[in-house]
Amino acid sequence: MIKIAIFASGTGSNALKIIQHFDQRSDIEFVVLANRKEAGVLEKAKQLNVDGHYFSKSAFSDGTVLDFLKKEDVNFIILAGFLLLIDKNILNYFDQKVVNIHPALLPNYGGKGMYGINVHKAVVKNKESVSGITIHYCNQEYDEGQYILQATTAIEATDSPEEVAAKVLKLEHFYFPRVIEQLISEFSLQEAN
Repeated sequence: MIKIAIFASGTGSNALKIIQHFDQRSDIEFVVLANRKEAGVLEKAKQLNVDGHYFSKSAFSDGTVLDFLKKEDVNFIILAGFLLLIDKNILNYFDQKVVNIHPALLPNYGGKGMYGINVHKAVVKNKESVSGITIHYCNQEYDEGQYILQATTAIEATDSPEEVAAKVLKLEHFYFPRVIEQLISEFSLQEAN
């Protein structure tokens, strides 16, 4: 059994797509952790019969969440719209097993404050002709971990930030579950050897 913890702060559209992608896999289990009580992802998890838990911001850095993840025998952490920097103790314990998706082509439009519509507004303001996603491992800095995959989409000069967001979200929903599936396959092979 492989257990994946999804960390999310918002509505959870990526979390939903990831969980649905694996719904035929009896060897994969999910748990959802949110840092906001009102995060829509908790309701989505409930609808999919996935355990969802709220933890305060401090719980993510004081060892409470790490203890919970250990107790739950979690193998991977997936950040799906999670806005907190991951604590170094969690990163050390889950070395190269914490994966994030960013709605831009890093290193551009990354860093603190660059999330959601903020990213797409900056892309439009700078008249970019291309945007996309970056799936990467997490380290101690915002959006600076080793890249796993980047995918692009064309941006029209007339696109609004919301239209860019919609194009980028399509990439997220397509690629993120598939990259996770690949990482799980590689992990399973390592465990078997």
